[in-house]
Parts: sequence; C-alpha cells; structure tokens
Amino acid sequence: MADVVAQSHYLLGLRTCVNNNLSFIDEHTVVFPCGNYCVCYNSVHKSQRLLPGSEKSRGMRALAVSANRYYLAVSECGEKATITVFDLQHEQGRKKKVLSTGDMQVKEFVSMAFSPDSKYLLGQTGSPEWMLILWLWEKQKVLATVKITKSNNPITQVSFNPYNNTQLCVSGTGVFKLFCYSEGSLKQSTFPKVDSINFLCHAWMTAERVIAGTDTGRLLVFESGDLRREIKTTQELSYSQMAMKRIRGSGGEAVPAVSRVTAILAYSKGFACSMGPGVVCLFENTEEDSYRKSREIWIPANQWGNEVTSGEDQEITTICMSPAEETLAISTEQGQLYSVSLSSVDISKEEQLQFEFLSHSFHSKSITGLSVCMWKPLVATSSLDHSVRIWNYETKVLELCKEFQEEPYSVALHPIGLFMLVGFSDKLQLMNLLISDICTFKEFTVRSCRECAFSHGGHMFAAVSGNVIYIFSTTSFENIFNLKGHNGKVRAIEWSVDDSRLVSCGMDGAVYEWNTQTGKRESENVLKSCSYTSVAFYPDSRSILAVGTDLTVKEIQDCQILREIPADEVAHTAVAVARSGKVVFTGTFSGAIRAVKYPLPIQKEWIQHQVHCGPITKMVVTFDDQFLLTVSEDSCLSMWKIMDKEGRGLRSIRQKVHMEEILITKSDLEDKTQNMLELKMRLEELQMENEYQLRLKDMNYNEKIKELSDKYIQQIEALKNAQQVMKTEMDKQEHEHQELSAKVSGKHIQELKALEFSYSQKLIVEHERHQDLQRKCQNMEVNYEEQLKALAESKSRALEELTQLYEARLQEKAQLLTQCQEDAQQQQCELKEMIRQVEEDEERKIHDIQIKYERKLQTEKETNTNLKGETTLMTQKFYSLRRQIDDRSTDISQLKQERQRLLGLIRSLESDIEDLKRQISGHEKTNQDKDESISGLKKKNQELEKLKFVMDFQLSELKKQTEPLRDSITEKKERIHQLEDELVQMDKGNTQLKLAVTELKLKLKARDKELHKEMQRVKDLETYLGRLRSDLQNCVSLIQEPKKLRDSVQAIYAYYVQQPDRVERSSMDENIQQVFQRQRDHHAKTVASLKARLATCAEEHEKTYVKIMKENVTLITEINELRKELCQVRTQVKDYKAQVAMVNKSNKSRPSPEDRHKMEPTD
Repeated sequence: MADVVAQSHYLLGLRTCVNNNLSFIDEHTVVFPCGNYCVCYNSVHKSQRLLPGSEKSRGMRALAVSANRYYLAVSECGEKATITVFDLQHEQGRKKKVLSTGDMQVKEFVSMAFSPDSKYLLGQTGSPEWMLILWLWEKQKVLATVKITKSNNPITQVSFNPYNNTQLCVSGTGVFKLFCYSEGSLKQSTFPKVDSINFLCHAWMTAERVIAGTDTGRLLVFESGDLRREIKTTQELSYSQMAMKRIRGSGGEAVPAVSRVTAILAYSKGFACSMGPGVVCLFENTEEDSYRKSREIWIPANQWGNEVTSGEDQEITTICMSPAEETLAISTEQGQLYSVSLSSVDISKEEQLQFEFLSHSFHSKSITGLSVCMWKPLVATSSLDHSVRIWNYETKVLELCKEFQEEPYSVALHPIGLFMLVGFSDKLQLMNLLISDICTFKEFTVRSCRECAFSHGGHMFAAVSGNVIYIFSTTSFENIFNLKGHNGKVRAIEWSVDDSRLVSCGMDGAVYEWNTQTGKRESENVLKSCSYTSVAFYPDSRSILAVGTDLTVKEIQDCQILREIPADEVAHTAVAVARSGKVVFTGTFSGAIRAVKYPLPIQKEWIQHQVHCGPITKMVVTFDDQFLLTVSEDSCLSMWKIMDKEGRGLRSIRQKVHMEEILITKSDLEDKTQNMLELKMRLEELQMENEYQLRLKDMNYNEKIKELSDKYIQQIEALKNAQQVMKTEMDKQEHEHQELSAKVSGKHIQELKALEFSYSQKLIVEHERHQDLQRKCQNMEVNYEEQLKALAESKSRALEELTQLYEARLQEKAQLLTQCQEDAQQQQCELKEMIRQVEEDEERKIHDIQIKYERKLQTEKETNTNLKGETTLMTQKFYSLRRQIDDRSTDISQLKQERQRLLGLIRSLESDIEDLKRQISGHEKTNQDKDESISGLKKKNQELEKLKFVMDFQLSELKKQTEPLRDSITEKKERIHQLEDELVQMDKGNTQLKLAVTELKLKLKARDKELHKEMQRVKDLETYLGRLRSDLQNCVSLIQEPKKLRDSVQAIYAYYVQQPDRVERSSMDENIQQVFQRQRDHHAKTVASLKARLATCAEEHEKTYVKIMKENVTLITEINELRKELCQVRTQVKDYKAQVAMVNKSNKSRPSPEDRHKMEPTD
C-alpha cells in the first residue's frame, strides 16, 4: 500500500446525462453530479462538500432531494442498479440506506421522487421493464410494483402529489397516468387518451391539478387526471435570436419550428417552465383560476465566442428554486449552471432579466488536453467543445476562456505561465495569456498536433504530428530537430528534469528516449503486443514509467523492463509521478485513480478512488507536489490534495514562489491611461463648479442673515417691554398669595385641636367594650368542654349496637348465596340444550339461503353482460355530450365577459353621480366653515399680538449668538486658503523629487547594461578556457606519437596564443574593472542617500497631509452645524412672517372706530 494518498478536494464540471441534476438543499447550497461524485456547492462561501458514488458504479442516472431537504437519493447504473440515500444533515453526508430491487434484474432507474413526508421513495426503471417501484426506504422494504408501459415508450418523470402521500403521477411518450397506493398495490385511477402526445415534464399545482409540457411546446392542464384545457403561450423572439436563426437557416441547418417544454417547476405564485432553448418563463396565478405569463428570463450570449454564438441555443434540462423562492437556478444540456435572483423582480418589472453563471463556465464535451506551469498556480484544459480554459487551482477560479472555430487537440503552458501552445488539425499556435484575453503570437505548420509540451526551462518545446516529434526553440522559433523512429502515432511525450532528454511512447508499442542536444535516440524498448497510452520520467530521470493496453504498469531502465505490476481487469490510460518520487498515480479506463507506492510492488497493491465516469484522458501533478489534477471524457476536471496517511501535505523540494506579473497589450494600457486622464479632468472641473456654487451660496446667506438680524432686533425690543409688564403682575400675585396662606394656616390649627379632643373620648369607650368581650369568651369555653365529654360517651354506645346488627345480617346473606349457586347450575344445563337445538335449525336455514343466492348469481351475470353492451353505447353518448358542454361553456364565458363589461360601465356612471352629489354638499359645508374660520381668526389675532412680544425677545438673543459665529467662519476661511497654498508647494516639491528619481533610475539602467556586458565577456572567457582544456586532453591521448603531439601543440598555440598586445589588454582590463567598481560604489551611495531623503520627504508630506485633512474635517463639521442653524432660523423667520401676515389681515378686516361711529344711527 502507498504511504502517500490523494484526497478529493474540488471538482469542476456537470454530468448532463443525469435526470434532475440540480437541486437546492438550503438557501445558498445546491447539489449537482460531477464525475462519480455529488457536489454540494455553497454559492456564498464558494466551497464544496463531496458525496462519493459507489466504487463499482458505471455512472449516475438520476437524483432526487426530499421535501424537507434532509435526504438525497442517487441512482447508479451497474450490473444491478441501486439507489443510495445520503443524509445531508451529516457533515460528511454519510450513506443512510442502499436500496435494490431484490431478484428483479434492473439496469437503471431513470427517475425518482420522495413523498411529501419523506417516508416513501418512488423509482422508475428503464427499458425494457419500465417498472414503477415504491419503497418504504428507511426499512428497505418494497411496498408495491407496477409495469407502466408494454411498448418501448420512454418514461421521463415520476412524482408524488405534494398534498397526498398515496397519489403519484407518471409521464412519458404517450403516457400520462395517475396511480393511487391502497391495500398494498398501485392502482391506476384515470385513463386519459394521450397516445399521440410526447410528455417531457410535469408539475403538481394543487391537490387535483397537474400541468404537463410536451415536445411541441404545449402546456396542458389536467384536473383529476382528465385533460381540461391548454395554457396559451405567446413567445416573442429577441432580435439576436431572430438574427441567429436567419444565419443558421441560410447555412442550410435545420431550424426547429416549435420550442420544447423540457422542465416545469411549481412555486407559491404560479410556475416556471422552459419555453424553448435559452429561455425560462414565469407564469402567475390569476383571479379566473388560470395562468398568465409575467416574465421571461434569458441565458445571455456567450462572452468568449468568436461569432454570434448563443446562450439561447442551450436547452434547459432542470429548473430548481431556493426554499425562500429568492433564487432560480437551471442546468443546460451543454453542462452549464446558471442562476438569477428573483428578489428584485417585483421592484423593476420592466428590466430584462438574464441568467448568470452559478459558479463558472464548464467544459461541455470530452477534455483532451491538460497542462500546468511552474511559476503560477494555473492549469490549462482543452476540450472537444472548441474551447481552452485557464483555471487557478488554488483559488478555484476560471481565469481565462477562449473559444475557437475548430477543435483544439492539445495544450501546453509555458513554465512562467504567460504563454501557451495549442494544437489544431492544421497548425500549432503559440499564444500570449493577456489580462483578459488569449491572443495568437506565432503559428507553426505542425498538422494534427495531438501532443505538445514545453521544456522545464521553457527555452524549447516539442510537438507531435503523427509519428514525428518536432523540437522548436522558444526564443528563435527555429525547428531544431525532427525526431523520427516511431512506426505508429505518438501518444505521449515528457521532458526530463534537466531538459537533456525526451521520452515518447506510441501505438506501435515503442518507448524511445531521445537526446535533445544531438537529436539522437539514446535508448529504446519495443513491445508490439502493447499500445502505449502514457509515459512519465521518474524524478531522477534514470527510469521511465509507461502504461498501455496490456493492463500493466511498467518501469523501464536501460532499455529493459525493470519492474512490472501484474495485469488487472481495467486498462491504464494515464500515469503521473510525484516530484518527491514516493508515489505513482495512474488513471484507468473506468475513471478510477490509483496510488501506487514506489518502488513498484510485485503484487497488486494500490489505493483506488472512483473519480470519473469515463476514461481518464490526462493527469498531472503540480510542481509543488500539493495537487493531483485529472481530466476525463466525462468533461470534468478534478483536483486532489496529495498528503500522507496522517493527513499532512507533502513537503515540496522546490520553494513555492508564484509570480504575480501579467501581460497587457500597449493599446489596452493606453486606453486605460487615457480614461484615467479624462476622469481626472472631469474631477477637476466638478471641483471648480462646486467651489463657485459654494461662494454664491455664501453671498446669498450673508444677505439673508443681515435681513434676519434687523427683524430680530425689532422683535427683541418689543419683548423687553412685555417682560417689564409681566414682572409687575407677578409682584401683585405674590402679595395676594401670602395673605391667603396666612388665613388658611390659622383655620388648620383650630381644626386639629378639635379632632384630638373627639378621638380621645372614643378611645376610652372602646377600651371598656373590649374588657366585657373577654369575660364572655371565658364562660363559652367552659360550656363547650362539658358538651364534648357527653358526646364521646354516646358515640361508644352506638358503635356496639351497630356491630351486633350487621353480624346478624351477614349470616342471612350467606344462606341466600348457597341457594343462588344451585339455581345457576340448573340454568346452565338448560342453556346448553337450547344452543344445540338452535344450531341445527340455523344450519338448515343457511343451506336453503345458499341455494337461493346461487340462482340469483346466475341471473345477475346474464344482466351484467347486457349492461356492458349498454355502457359502451353510453360512453359514446357521454363523450359527445362532453363536447357539447365544452362548446356551451365557451359561449357562457363570452357572455359573462360582456356582462362584466356592462356592469363596469354602470358602476362608473353611478360613481360619477355620487361624486357630483358630494361636490354639492361640500360647497355647502365650505360656506359654513368659512364663517366659522372668520370668527376663529379674530380670536387668533388677539393671541398673535401676545406672541409678538415673546418673539422680539428671542430675536435679540439669536443676534447675540450669530455675531461670534460670523467671526469664527471668516477666520477658518483664511486658515483654509493658507493650507491650500502649503499643499501647492508640497506638490511642486514632490514633482521635483520624482524627476530626480527618474534620472537616477536611468543611470542605474545604464550601469546595469555595462555590468551585463562584462558578465557576458567573462562567460565567453570561461567557454574559451573550456575549449582549451578539451583540446589539451585530446593532445594527451597523442603522447606516444611525438610528431602528432608536436603538430597538435603548434596548432593549439597558433589558435589560442595571439600577439603580445593581449597581455597589455588584460592589464588594461583590470584597470577598467577597478574604475568601474569605484563608480558603481559611488552611484550606490548616492542612490541610498537619495532614497533616504525621499523617505523623509514622504513622511513629512504624509504628516502635513494628515494635519490638513484633520483641520478640513473640523472645518466641514462646523460649517455643517452653521448650515443647520441657518435652516432653523429660516424656518422661524417664515413662521414669523406668516404670523405677521395673519395679524395684518385681521387688522384690515376689523372696522376702525370712525367707521363704527358712522355706522351707529343718529337720533
């Protein structure tokens, strides 16, 4: 067994062939199948919980979640189909029960459903049986089975009535049946004629109503199992859909004329259904007990496509809704998950709603390529769905995606993660990974490139075309070598750690090891009986691991098979080795991962995990030995955490350093800088406008304050006069109050003395009464004690007399009992004789009745046959009458609509008449109210004159408060101007410092270039010396032949030894190096001093900026407080103005004394 194991970590993908493959288990968590797992994905935390399938499973077929969302049922195919029920409340999602069909041979369950109380589970088997099975699943007991169809019409969905545990519905091609569970069997309750209709889905709306969708886009309503009506669906196509369909129609492809209803979901307001590819319609209940379409939700167009590729072409397979009905989620036939929030639907009903990806965009077809890089946590995948995707295996995020016109066969990431190779049928493209796109940089004429790989150093890459391996230079793009030797197609290649060798394997059964420096084959191993599928180097590059069609794992070293794991039932399709060399991972044709200990064992010892539901196409271990990545034909990408048996991660030999740099084109960068400059300009303009408006407002406010202060001064003087009058009145009231208090205190003293005298006399009388009562109580106690003694004596006498009497009665009753027992025995004997006689009489009567009823049965059978013939005639009459009734009902509905329209007109006219009457009565009331208001205004005028004095006093106080505030505002404005001047000076200083820094940087770059040249010269000298050493070694081999030795030494001397100027040049070089060293030290010191100065300036700038910001905050708060006070003053002024206007009006309405005098009659 391996000391290192892999643990499931994260899965990306969706199984499209699973029925009901998306469900909510709480408000933010959905469950969907991926590979051989069920993934519980939390959309808020972006986390996953994985529920594994069985090891011998051939794939999942259907899912079902219970009504209380506690349990998940998963049906799996195999030699014998099973259903596994998981407990979702458990943290690991443990298996609750495993259900099977017993002796019945079932290959698959195509649909399942839980009952509303989650006690029963319903399962529909596949062809050719089409059996419906009902379980009491907690006890693993089959309650009932029934065969649905005798023909091969497929069943699409089964469901329970949400209001009744015993009623269920089955729909399919030409099948719509309601069953009821009673007396241990499933009985069909209705027989609708729907043989020509293909039902794709259905949903229960009420206890008796079911809505079903068909492949022709019809929504049929069934009441109690009978077809009653059809819901009209008027679907308008968007402009993009119409354009897409025209393009496809012109291309000669068949455009479907009718949209299919593939999924229906009922909810509290109505139901949601898919009305063709890419659209979900929401229908709401109406008052007429019908449904109307209220909203359409569309899948948006593909943002990564090159043409008018559409999200509308995706057919929706499953619809589900969160428990609170705030989120709607769907899955499509192309393996994508979408969701939309319904919480804002009622708020903005006119906006066009569109789906968004629930997590990420997934591959929809088989994944053919997989590659990782060294300097970034990125993994690239290519698929038959014409797309290449870049994933981040640490954050589990889709970084980039690109769709192409043709299928990408292979993919390879450069070690730095900024470049990528993609192989197509006619070319090989080198691409740049930009910040938001993947762009082609260079094309190579390598046809049908099924495999490609960068070297570990990134300076070379290998590409496979048929049986030839091309090696190119990444820097010059030259074709360095063409490695030929395979007789069949090359299936896999891999570079050694030091990039000096390349290993390849092919369908011809050959494993070749190539030297990448010379282009020659170094070793080979050929086994024609095996077609190899994958190959890998061991980390020390000494041995090679290979897998193929002979079902074994081979270790090849020095052209020979060193070790071999025995054959198994399943073929290996991929192999990968951990960088630590402790474990070897292999992928199988069944989709399983095996962890094998290294060195390879002799026996079959490994740890196996069933991950995928299809053959594993590629697998790779990341460079830090933390993750194992696998892809398969089931379009799923799985990420596995590599750890030891104690659950700890492996220690990587390499230091984990990830590069954060990205590529961006010059045009994109210029666009972004241009946008930033435009925004800055706009911000400055807005600041200028705001300052100008603030100044205007200050001017207006100053003028208004002056006007208010003048008014308040006048009011204050009036209030002072009123205050003096009030003081005189207060003095008078105080004097009167003192006189009254003196009189009241005298009366109170006299009353107290009278009360004390009366209460003392009453106390004396009560004391004498108390003494009399005590004497009476003592006499009563003596009398009661004498009576108690007499009663006890009489009680004892009565008891003796009663005991004697009851003993005599007991003796009499015993004698009576003995007599009754004798009488009972005699009666029992008589009863037995009577029963025997009655039984004989009853047997005779039963025999007579039996003969009588047999004759009646024969007559009833004859009448029954006659009645069957009559019923056939009656059913024909019944259907004809039903048609007539339907016609009549349509006429009645039309008449009802006309009646309602007329009633509405009558009601509107009556409401107009009532409004006119109300207006007349209102005018009469207003006249009376006006008379009353005139009298009320006269009273208010008197009260306002009193208030005027109080307001004048308040005005004077407010004026005193406003004067110091004005002075403080002016002082703070001056301080703000000073601070702004200081900021301008600081900005100028910063710009000068920046210019100095840029100059120093340019100087540093020049020095770096000179350094680089010197280092290159040193490297050239080292190579020069290396050649000299090799030539001298060659001379040593000729030491026994003096002539050849002399000639070779002379040649070496002539080649390497030059003019005497070389000695002078070396001394000159040493002087130049010393001068260069001094200048470099001097520049380093100047750069360090400038950095220190820059740091101190930055600190001072930050301190002054913080100080200015604090002062600005305090000034702004004070200005806001002053604005609030101004608003309050304005409101008070408005009130005063209104009061003064009312007073003036009332004074004008009063007649003057001269007018009154004129109006009086003259004698």
